[in-house]
Amino acid sequence: MASAVRLPSLWGVMSELTIPGVLARAAEGSPDAEAVVDGDARVTYAELRERVREATGAFVGGGVRPGDSIAIWAPNSLSWIVTVLGAMGAGATLVPLNTRFKGDEARWPLSKARVKVLFVEDGFLGIDYPGMLGMDESGTIPGLPELQAVVTFNGPARPGVVTWDEFAGKSVPGEEADARAAAVGPGDVADILFTSGTTGRPKGVMCTHEQNVRTYEAWTARTGLRAGDRYLIVNPMFHSFGYKAGVLTCLLKGATMVLQRTFDVPETLRMIEQEKITVLPGPPTIYTSLLDAPGRDAHDLSSLRLAVTGAADVPVALVRRIRTELFPQVVTAYGLTESSGTVSACSVDDDDETIATTCGRPIADVEVAIVDEKGERVPAGTDGEVLVRGYNVMSGYLDDPEATAETVRDGWLDTGDRGRLDERGNLTITGRSKEMFVVGGFNVYPAEVEDVLARHEAVAESGVVGIPDARMGEVGRAYVRLRPEQRATAEELVAHCRELLANFKVPREVVFVDDLPKTASGKVRRVELREQGPA
Repeated sequence: MASAVRLPSLWGVMSELTIPGVLARAAEGSPDAEAVVDGDARVTYAELRERVREATGAFVGGGVRPGDSIAIWAPNSLSWIVTVLGAMGAGATLVPLNTRFKGDEARWPLSKARVKVLFVEDGFLGIDYPGMLGMDESGTIPGLPELQAVVTFNGPARPGVVTWDEFAGKSVPGEEADARAAAVGPGDVADILFTSGTTGRPKGVMCTHEQNVRTYEAWTARTGLRAGDRYLIVNPMFHSFGYKAGVLTCLLKGATMVLQRTFDVPETLRMIEQEKITVLPGPPTIYTSLLDAPGRDAHDLSSLRLAVTGAADVPVALVRRIRTELFPQVVTAYGLTESSGTVSACSVDDDDETIATTCGRPIADVEVAIVDEKGERVPAGTDGEVLVRGYNVMSGYLDDPEATAETVRDGWLDTGDRGRLDERGNLTITGRSKEMFVVGGFNVYPAEVEDVLARHEAVAESGVVGIPDARMGEVGRAYVRLRPEQRATAEELVAHCRELLANFKVPREVVFVDDLPKTASGKVRRVELREQGPA
């Protein structure tokens, strides 16, 4: 391993409530601790800070100004971490893109956030990402006038795409990069994560540096992540679970990030044993897959200490099995993009039933209220709408003041979820009034899938709901009414969706119906569809 690079102290001139400040503190507090393991690449915190410093210089030299947006459309990697932290050091705002997105899905956030530079990894999952955006042989991507550069981490340069070395060719000196990083303020927008809703296009959720840092200081305090932990980040970094509850929490505590690009059970088992993994958060599907993996007993998994998961309902038996067979400590949590990713969490001291049947108590200095249809608080144990108030509530939706005003009223975030609080203040989610469902840890919004189905020439209308699935938690089922005189098979509609949507959004089942239940205003009653069954 290369020797650690010693830099002049930056921590004293940076705010502890910015992500560049958090990195500086980690590098100065634990310079020789291993920061990132990515395959054969291993870097210490001092080395990570130096790489990020160079990346910040590249962004400044490349003309990226404070407040500009950069996007990254690539899997978990050291390059991902260095690029994002380097961009934030230059005062830029991160727009992460799901690696499973198809071209139209990615085009919207790139356009809405006026992204200036896009970073990709060529060939991941066999995908030509610039090509999916419609880049032609001359290197032009129509409809994205703000996009000035596409940078590849691993592929050769070609028209419209430059390598990282070419992008960094105009890098400014380190002192200038340091000054830019020191100028980043707690109230600056750190990231814009796009989230869909019941209607319309996905909305960009803006969160500041201070919101992220305070939220995940509270998250680490509740879950017990600590210095010296070796955290396997298999949750994708384009998601808040991988980026905020992964990269950021490790920076906050000086823990080691061990990266896995995609979840693969044999590889995960190998990495746990080889890297002495202590912490492995993820959706319940990860743990059920590991528990049932053939040959699990052939691996030494004794280093495992902490599992962090979340779902509306985790069986008590699963929590007990995880604790008995894999992790001595298991906690569950709840959050949404609009709450910087976290609202509440259990603690490692909670009993199995509390961990399985609740999402724990609100994190420090965050309030949760359960209210009825009149907005009045209801007694403990009573179901109602879940409202959240605190520093973790988003700054707003990007360029959408009307949607922001509808979602955040008098400082209270309307989560769209239903739940209840017990006498100890633990939150239980009992339903999703926004009708979202979760496939393998990823949110799916029916309106987005229905919009894609409507583009098929044979589809008159549809209703999409989530149904239980033993492996993924939930999967999509589409109820479809065809146009008169038109014909289509379930396989054709699934293939149509697969061309336009990330795989996790594609319905696993299609049920053809003569009509769909509707409200008086003509909206599909998805609740009735969920109760209706397959046919």
